[in-house]
Amino acid sequence: MIIHTKAITDNVKNELARLPEGKELFAVVKANGYGHGALQVAKAASEGGATGFCVSNLDEGVELREAGFNQPIVILNMVPIEALTLAIVHDLSITVGNKEWLEKAAAYLKERHLKSALSLHLKVDTGMGRIGFLTPMEVIEAVALIQDSTVLEWEGIYTHFATADQVDEMYWKKQLQRFSVVIEQLPSLPKYIHIGNSATALWHDEKIGNMIRFGIAMYGLNPSGHALTEPYPLKPALELVSELIQVKQLAKGEGIGYGKTYITDKMEWIGTVPIGYADGWLRKMQGFSVLVEGKFCEIVGRVCMDQLMIRLPHKVSLGTKVTLIGKNQEEEIPMQAVADQLGTIHYEVACVLGTRIPREYQD
Repeated sequence: MIIHTKAITDNVKNELARLPEGKELFAVVKANGYGHGALQVAKAASEGGATGFCVSNLDEGVELREAGFNQPIVILNMVPIEALTLAIVHDLSITVGNKEWLEKAAAYLKERHLKSALSLHLKVDTGMGRIGFLTPMEVIEAVALIQDSTVLEWEGIYTHFATADQVDEMYWKKQLQRFSVVIEQLPSLPKYIHIGNSATALWHDEKIGNMIRFGIAMYGLNPSGHALTEPYPLKPALELVSELIQVKQLAKGEGIGYGKTYITDKMEWIGTVPIGYADGWLRKMQGFSVLVEGKFCEIVGRVCMDQLMIRLPHKVSLGTKVTLIGKNQEEEIPMQAVADQLGTIHYEVACVLGTRIPREYQD
């Protein structure tokens, strides 16, 4: 796998150029940077102008801190109470979505007499149905609890949109209105107000907030799949390549792979590629194509755990490059095409590509 870090840097720069002055961009590097490599992505995003990061859990935040990143880091998930001391030690901001957790956190930290307070971002559930406060009154009560505490600090408030990547804006507007009501009723506001994910930042004129959470678009992938056209060219950062480790000519009637689900209907050249479902290239990829010497070559037979077989147009040398995602001569296989084959989204494709696949980083 080749990760083009300049693409990440350029995507961040291009988005920042569209943002109003003073609006910050936090790079979302959770799930190992959507499979791209969290530390390398964070470095590339910083070079593009990202001023902070968003992660999913405590371990991901600690990884960034131990690698030397000193920018603000927001954990977008709930953290176990017993791990909050570690969050304070590493200066990590925590999401809170309900009063019960907040009360337990305050009691737990008060008993430990720590020198620093825990920075919190209140999550408002405006229609996603995951975590978050539901009503303005719940948020007001949470703010009051934080402000009355010596161990808690209110740093941010945010929500997350469920349909920002869809053509129909009705539900997005409903969520925006719900969040606006919350903001309007608060007696004061924290340092960060953020509602913009990648899709919102690309396609919606949201005037609320001073920071966006730039995720999938930073990796050069359209958040909507096919639904909407991005306002500027996104540069895909990930290229998945392998090579031919065996090439053989098989006679007509020979079976390929487990279950003999493909049988040669004439004399055919068959190539073997060392990647399989244990690497995240799933069995449903049978029948899809890869690129060899700029030609589409069908995956024949079932994808194995560690290997797959392709039908070649002619004899090809061992070691020849095989492109599974990316450009090969004049042709290209975008990650979206892989997602379409699997009946899923490209987020999932990127995240399931396994750690056995070496990551090589290039500008």
